[in-house]
Amino acid sequence: MDRASYTSVFIRVHPCLSVVLHMTLDDARALHTELAVQVQYHRNLYYREETPELTDADYDALEKQLRDLEVRFPELKTAESPTQTVGAVILEKFSPVVHGVPMLSLDNAFADEDVTDFEDRIRRFLKLPAEEPVVFAAEPKIDGLSCSLLYVKGELVRGATRGDGRTGEDVTENIRTIADIPHRLNGTGHPERIEIRGEIYVPLQAFADMNAKAQAEGGRTYANPRNFASGSLRQLDAAVTAARPLCFFAYTWGEVFGGEVSDDGFVATQTEALAKFREWGLQVNPQSAQVDGAAGLLEVYNRIGRERSGLGYDIDGVVYKVDRLDWQRRLGFVSRSPRWAIAHKFPAQQALTRLAAIDIQIGRMGTLTPVARLQPVNVGGVVVTNVTLHNADEIERKDIRIGDMVRVQRAGDVIPQIVGIEPDERPDTAEPYVFPTVCPCPLKTEVVREQNAAGTEGVARKCSGDQACPHQRTEYLKYVVSRRVLDIEGLGETYIEIFNRGGILGEPADIYRLHEKAEEAKVIVLEERKRQSTARQEKSGQAVKKQLADTDRAFTELDKLFAAIDIRRDLPLERFIAALGIKHVGDTTAKLLARAFVSERVFHDTLVKAAAGDEEAFNAVKDLNQVGPVIARSVTSYFAHPYQRGIYERFIEQVRVQDAEAVASTSPVSGKTVVFTGTLEKLTRDEAKAQAERLGAKVSGSVSKKTDIVVAGPGAGSKLKTAAELGIQVLTEDEWLALIGG
Repeated sequence: MDRASYTSVFIRVHPCLSVVLHMTLDDARALHTELAVQVQYHRNLYYREETPELTDADYDALEKQLRDLEVRFPELKTAESPTQTVGAVILEKFSPVVHGVPMLSLDNAFADEDVTDFEDRIRRFLKLPAEEPVVFAAEPKIDGLSCSLLYVKGELVRGATRGDGRTGEDVTENIRTIADIPHRLNGTGHPERIEIRGEIYVPLQAFADMNAKAQAEGGRTYANPRNFASGSLRQLDAAVTAARPLCFFAYTWGEVFGGEVSDDGFVATQTEALAKFREWGLQVNPQSAQVDGAAGLLEVYNRIGRERSGLGYDIDGVVYKVDRLDWQRRLGFVSRSPRWAIAHKFPAQQALTRLAAIDIQIGRMGTLTPVARLQPVNVGGVVVTNVTLHNADEIERKDIRIGDMVRVQRAGDVIPQIVGIEPDERPDTAEPYVFPTVCPCPLKTEVVREQNAAGTEGVARKCSGDQACPHQRTEYLKYVVSRRVLDIEGLGETYIEIFNRGGILGEPADIYRLHEKAEEAKVIVLEERKRQSTARQEKSGQAVKKQLADTDRAFTELDKLFAAIDIRRDLPLERFIAALGIKHVGDTTAKLLARAFVSERVFHDTLVKAAAGDEEAFNAVKDLNQVGPVIARSVTSYFAHPYQRGIYERFIEQVRVQDAEAVASTSPVSGKTVVFTGTLEKLTRDEAKAQAERLGAKVSGSVSKKTDIVVAGPGAGSKLKTAAELGIQVLTEDEWLALIGG
């Protein structure tokens, strides 16, 4: 093919990874079609379904790929391209509303340089002399749902969503239920007809309360306030919308005419327009500011970023607009965006918020874990309120104190963590945090440093009360009923907590004896129902209408629970061992022990001998592959304690333990280390792992020089790349199944 027919195209394939691809126009057209489909798919999820799969940052990166492609291949940019449209097609359940002036979107800025470039472009376009200041209006970018309010002679006559920018959805009756939106404008002198636009949002605390209530009642919960606001406004029953805590900020307008003013004479600046909105009884964001130049914009951006967590509502950046309306008209529009405005986004991975408290959680092994309670803040599309601080040494190293302004990020866009503090924002009253020296449990037992595998002190602190500590006992039981251990359907954390407090559940054997205490269990459940109902009524001020009496609900739920427990009396040996809660023995080590000893009696008798000092029995455990002396001592220690031996004996009386399946020693993958990556289509990840282990393979979560085989499905990423670099054998799922005869 002629080299001249190739064009170098910069494609952003991930927010942190860029590659340069050489492609023909035909290749570019195929990629453009694929990207356009993806962008429209995610727009529909965001605007129509309120169930986004991407963070805002990832969506912005995806759309930028499409824009970059169209820059290199202008012939691909058509009127139908997602880059030339906004929002999503309206839902058929609402009547369409054609906007008098299209509701367009804004271009984004992500770096300080983008803001400087924004001012420079305006100066060049308007041919302004260097000494002429450019005045901007800046305001927080509310992360909510855009809507338009049409007032005729001061009366609210229609409310509509943005929709696709040109046609929105008629939600007038729902709009009328929002307290922030006046049915009639205050004062006089407003235009005969004006379309006021703004953002509907939900305060963070109200969102948290509504989600907690929905979860308690088994209703739908939402990932973030924006989705909740959208779902609340777009209800067919206005009474549902009225019950939701929706608020509104006005920030711009569409068509204006008639009365004492015309479109040109309505106001002279954006700042004056916001002042008018306030006079008319509309809510305007108090953080709005009038500033000079890019330097002033960045100062506002940094200030609002610091104050973001204390605002009480979600924002994802700051919007900048040229303040003078005559300059706005001269600047005009490019495609679907105005030249005179831009949205400066906050980094999606980080946010600032205030640390309100530090609580201590007790794990099943007694480890004390400090947890930061934060003022709610949106980080990468998820509202974060709690972050683990790991241990006392970590708090001291970062000098984290109650009251600090902290910087939160989601590691890998999943796990939230505090990466640092803002020293200038520290209150004068903030004192160094003093880690507890006694357990918060009623026993107030001493807190000691854990011993690590080498026998020296580790960084973690633990309660010395062991199973006598009610916190440890509760967490242990939650672990026992979890999916990877007993996996009992319907026996969740709430039941564990209330049955433990009620004195009818303290160890694994009690789970299988719950049916013997059905009357006590019913009373405990009814008391919990009453407590929850009272709490909801106190918060909402309204009685909750029940479709089923509490007594009937308790009977029905407990009958189902007892049946689910009975199904789990037949236990594989590996799950039985895991349920013992022995230190260092999770589900993976439990599988190793089960396959080594095969039967429960052999496992029991060997460990009883080892606990009694039998060196041969101890070595039989210690010398197992991937076990070693630390785990061997831990398992032996368990059987040396009469209290724990009693738990074991009572547990075994209630269940039927199945022998483990012997590990194949002659399979083609026996002794090999295997890594699964990407999406498996014929097996679940757990099924594939179990299958490989039965055949004698070791399954690892990472690729290294010790890896023998990588099984890669669609979507395989960095692990596949590492395997190629190390020359490791890579198989598809079908090739893997053919190899093992599956």
